[in-house]
Amino acid sequence: MNISQRMQDAFNKQIVAELWSSNIYLQMAFWFRKEGWKGFASWMYKQAEEEKQHAMDMSNFVLMRGGEVKLTAIDAVKTNWKDAKEIFIDTLAHEQNVTEMINVLADVADEEKDRASQNFIDKYIDEQVEEERNVQDILDSFEHQSNHAVAHIDKELSKRQ
Repeated sequence: MNISQRMQDAFNKQIVAELWSSNIYLQMAFWFRKEGWKGFASWMYKQAEEEKQHAMDMSNFVLMRGGEVKLTAIDAVKTNWKDAKEIFIDTLAHEQNVTEMINVLADVADEEKDRASQNFIDKYIDEQVEEERNVQDILDSFEHQSNHAVAHIDKELSKRQ
């Protein structure tokens, strides 16, 4: 079963976006470590690894379908934030952007009538709902607790498996 050139190109674009996502979360983790927030850093390290795994998963799917994976330049990421809350505001905006990109990928699969790709992409559509909700929950915690409770949020995030 071959993958169309258009579908392959769309996946390649998404693979690069997933790697960029990994880099932004890794940079956020580094910022948190520098600032002494080990729990937040741990959460972001896990996010970075998850995004890298998405890129690998998509790459394997393209290759399994007879396509070619082509990595292009990955843009630099933001490196500094004023506080933890700003990072999670940026994280939510980023996840919302990723949702849009996954939806575009799904649109291409629909237009190409590529059932295998449609099925494969469905798990990422579902995952984006969860990702946005998780980050919104963290932001809600910032809103509902005093600034002194940020350490509590940090401790809770360190428990992520």
